[in-house]
Amino acid sequence: MPATATRIHADTATVTLASLTPAVTEWSARYFGPWWNAAATDDPSPGSLADGGGLVLADIDPARVDDIRALVTDHAHQETTYANARTLVARHDGITYAVQPGERIGYQADGRRMVIVGDEAEPVAVTAARLARELLRGQLLADGWTVLHASAATHNGDAVLTLGDKGAGKTTTALLLALNGWGLLANDRVFARPDADGRVRLLPWPSAAALGLGLLDATGLYDQVRQRVLAGGQLHPTQHPKVTKALMDGHREPLWREDGKELKPQFFPDQLASWLGLTLATDAYAAGLLFPTMSPDTIPALVENGRALTNEDVFNQKTEDRYPDIFGLTPTTTTGTKALTEHLARLPRRSLVLSHDTDASAALLTKTAEEIAATS
Repeated sequence: MPATATRIHADTATVTLASLTPAVTEWSARYFGPWWNAAATDDPSPGSLADGGGLVLADIDPARVDDIRALVTDHAHQETTYANARTLVARHDGITYAVQPGERIGYQADGRRMVIVGDEAEPVAVTAARLARELLRGQLLADGWTVLHASAATHNGDAVLTLGDKGAGKTTTALLLALNGWGLLANDRVFARPDADGRVRLLPWPSAAALGLGLLDATGLYDQVRQRVLAGGQLHPTQHPKVTKALMDGHREPLWREDGKELKPQFFPDQLASWLGLTLATDAYAAGLLFPTMSPDTIPALVENGRALTNEDVFNQKTEDRYPDIFGLTPTTTTGTKALTEHLARLPRRSLVLSHDTDASAALLTKTAEEIAATS
């Protein structure tokens, strides 16, 4: 019987994560706690499976990693990329086995029962939390929820959703509102579902938050983050080492990879509150939509551009780029997306152009969001 367990709830979805290594379950309690109901439990049994919940068993077991790798590579298998890592996948007798050779992580999936093994506690903990979230996502999708590519900020239970292409300013909008008295519900993805009363309910998507060095500097957060790092504080392990070095050296300019993607500090969910002083919201109802664009040297203003919700604003297995459903955790058919888009289309929406003048952008965003919330 595993020694420790964390139980995680999101609406009606439930996952139990159990391990012989306390650090693994403590990681998920910390990771999900601020946004989803996650707490230690004395009952690590798989009883929740009977009620449609999920179970993740995660431990340090190098020999089992080797066994899974042999089982996968000695038979017909596929190769894909999962969580930015090379992953080999095979299926035998209804069970999915996978291994990430470079990371030394092995997986076994049988419906909503997942086994994860690795060589060290931290990689196992990170992987276990990711799969617990995927199990929760599968349950929520089956219950009519949809994942939107959006940020969300809340005030008195009302939320503005910010949508747009990559680089449009979704994270910037949510951060500026959160720094001006709003609650942060989501910075990149959010669960949404129409309720029976016609309102659209929102739930957070817990994840590490990526905030660029330039954005941290422009909002006055850089120095306090750097002081935390210099004092030994650890940001999320998915952060690129170049970012850590930049913070240590006092480098404030954005960092870029060769492929043009920006390298950013990666914050644990709880660090958004403890390091940045933000308030994390746990749910809300959508009051309106914001569609920003970024233009560094312009004067922030409302604009007319006709932007509306599109298929690109909804995550599905065709648009999911980081976590393809290799373990069969996502329902083959989902309900509610069409109704959701129809409900959202009826909400007030505003298009804005924002600039690198964060004070002026924040003033415009706060005024616009407050006006939208006042009409709900």
